[in-house]
Amino acid sequence: MSEPRTADRPVLEEIRARLQAGFAPSLLEVLDEGHKHVGHAGEGKGHYRVRIVSTAFAGQLPLKRHRMIYAALDDLMDNGIHALSIEASEA
Repeated sequence: MSEPRTADRPVLEEIRARLQAGFAPSLLEVLDEGHKHVGHAGEGKGHYRVRIVSTAFAGQLPLKRHRMIYAALDDLMDNGIHALSIEASEA
């Protein structure tokens, strides 16, 4: 797993690095969607969208793919990510 996140490594970059290392995706998009949540609960606490395509998801149901991603992001789910939208496909 990657080094712990620091103030020098923003959450978005940490998400990207962990998913790249864990899944060697053929496609990876990580978007910060915080601007869509101004005035809502969790504002400023990290709203992200991930689109990822990887052979690591071959034969896995969508729920299992999401669990794999949550496991890779582990401590970020309580420390930097408030909401995470995931689109995970097999290559």
